Amino acid sequence: MAQLEEFGEELADFVRRVGELKAARSVPTDELPAVLDAALFELDHAIGKLWPWYEQLTSEGGGSGGRPVTADRQEQQLLRAVFQRLPLPVALVDRECVVRRLNFAATNFTGVRAGYASGRPLTGLLAHADRAAFRSQVAAVARGEGDRGMTVHLQQSPHEPVRATLTGLRPGNEPRTTVLALLQPADEGSATVRHPQDRSAAPVPDLAETSRHQAVMDLLDAMTRELLGAPAGDPPEVLRRAARVLHARFADWVVADAGAARLTRACVLGDDEAAVRDIAAQDPASAPLIEEAARGGAPALLVRPEDPLALGPDASGAPVLVRADVTSLLCVPLVPSPGEPVQGVLTLFRSAGRLAFSMAEAQALDVMSRHIALAMRR
Repeated sequence: MAQLEEFGEELADFVRRVGELKAARSVPTDELPAVLDAALFELDHAIGKLWPWYEQLTSEGGGSGGRPVTADRQEQQLLRAVFQRLPLPVALVDRECVVRRLNFAATNFTGVRAGYASGRPLTGLLAHADRAAFRSQVAAVARGEGDRGMTVHLQQSPHEPVRATLTGLRPGNEPRTTVLALLQPADEGSATVRHPQDRSAAPVPDLAETSRHQAVMDLLDAMTRELLGAPAGDPPEVLRRAARVLHARFADWVVADAGAARLTRACVLGDDEAAVRDIAAQDPASAPLIEEAARGGAPALLVRPEDPLALGPDASGAPVLVRADVTSLLCVPLVPSPGEPVQGVLTLFRSAGRLAFSMAEAQALDVMSRHIALAMRR
């Protein structure tokens, strides 16, 4: 059994490393050879060590006291099928809240695909205010301190409380104690799990791709007309006009910073007046993501950002991402053409209840950012 647990730990580490290599596919082209070398090394590791080790364990009965390996496999397949078909939304997470498995009911309940959720923290689906407490409760259950229960809120429907029940498990193929999280509506009158399309807060995609493409084209047209009519020689005014075009129809919040060597906040557009004042008073230099965009000129697209201080604190000391209830953001430097200095930075937020920014929308904003930078330089 000790060998089987050691093999499980080695295999789990291998799976995590492969996941990191998959995530590294987006690195610049000149850095891809290093990623490829690492992938080949991991393949050699699987062939040279993991596979012989697996053959040894199976020849010895898998450390199961002589029990046929085929019987173990059939039992594991049965348990997986039961887990996936369970009518209640459940997730299997480790002590760091990283999702190991998500069943079908949980994908419907949260609106997140199992393939996307696996390997990512379950806390990324929760409202910012619930994340720290949820992590603490999961860690306590994983330490063997007993089952726990708490009320949380999903980012996609922050006004609907969800009851999370946590219990510790030790599956045979897991090296350490894991935590089974059961998610149910806290409202006693809601006994069934609703599909995300049934929620009034989440938009129902109907020919969504075509509709969103048309909306992006309309936005590009509106931005072009606004930039052509903007006054020359007044970069902050050009930036403010562009921000007004993007606000509401494309983003719930727009933060515009102008300048090259030193950024200054040109305007902030949002629905909460007090939060708008505090974010407008923030020094852009205290926002790591904006500073990184201004220095490196690289756009960033984040969905359910995990670090609440990625955009620093506002003037009141509260994290900007928490204050604006950000579920996805785009941070784009304003560069007329590659190699030229940055003219400013545009940061767009979307809050709960609205679809996250897509790659197509990020590409459209990247095109608009170059046009805005040219108009600012005019």
